[in-house]
Amino acid sequence: MWELYVASFFAGAFAANGVPHFVKGVTGQKHMTPFGRPSSAVVNVAWGWANFVVAAGLLAVVRSHIRLHPLRTMCLVGAGVLIMGLLLAMTWSKHPEYNK
Repeated sequence: MWELYVASFFAGAFAANGVPHFVKGVTGQKHMTPFGRPSSAVVNVAWGWANFVVAAGLLAVVRSHIRLHPLRTMCLVGAGVLIMGLLLAMTWSKHPEYNK
């Protein structure tokens, strides 16, 4: 059962992290990636997509538990999205390049 909790939470976190990279990429803007500097739009689309794939993979690993506990799964995915969203908001609100 603990696998469901961990996988669901991190699936939400990876999905939330993929959104800003994917959105910046498809709008043609540079954005920071783990490579340490602002990366091109193409790299950000790929990085966002990779985050979505990891999120889906985590949920696929525990799919039999999801059927038994859909409410727990959705609550944990939501918690992962919320916490990653808050961490991203705090990180980017302090970044000088994005707060001119």
